[in-house]
Amino acid sequence: MRILLVEDDIPLAETLAEAMTDHLYVVDLAEDGEQGWDCVKAFDYDLMLLDVMLPETDGLTLCQRLRSHGYQIPVLMITARDTISDKITGLDAGADDYIIKPIDLGELFARIRALLRRGSNITPPILEWGDLQLNPSTYEVSYNHHPLRLTPKEFSLLELLLRNNRRVLSRSVIIEHLWKTESSPDEHTIKVHIRSLRKKLKATGADEDFIETVHSIGYRLKSL
Repeated sequence: MRILLVEDDIPLAETLAEAMTDHLYVVDLAEDGEQGWDCVKAFDYDLMLLDVMLPETDGLTLCQRLRSHGYQIPVLMITARDTISDKITGLDAGADDYIIKPIDLGELFARIRALLRRGSNITPPILEWGDLQLNPSTYEVSYNHHPLRLTPKEFSLLELLLRNNRRVLSRSVIIEHLWKTESSPDEHTIKVHIRSLRKKLKATGADEDFIETVHSIGYRLKSL
């Protein structure tokens, strides 16, 4: 299960991310509302933990934007505001549940489990590009019906390219999306992952330049 945590209190965010990782959730971290929006557009998430008070775009506005664009991801609001009117405002904005700071981890995980059960019937769409298929919910990838065995980072990189179609992604953008809660690698690491992906795709029949290099800019999928 993949969770997006949108929280600008970095010590709290890191504590929550570590606890959720210990419970075998995959966690991405965004520090403001606009970063959270970019993450939602780039990946399929099973759940969003969303702080109300955020820089750039606040949590209520982000939640309203999600719903207006048709995103059905379960949203668990996190806030220090504990009045009934505050809760009603959050729920009216499109949140599914509400938890108050300071956060009790036992209560947090109980609410996460309840929301994940509620949203388990929502299946992310299979991403396709020509003969390539990637299933975000099962972590399965195939080319021309031949399965590809990818590392977690290779899978995330290929998913990012698929979600951006022909948009060119620079190495710095790829690093920002794929290493949110980890120490960032140098750009040579991206070259290594791209080379490995190309090799595995070629072995199943894809063109050698299925992932194109746009000189001095970055990478994108080859035009169909």
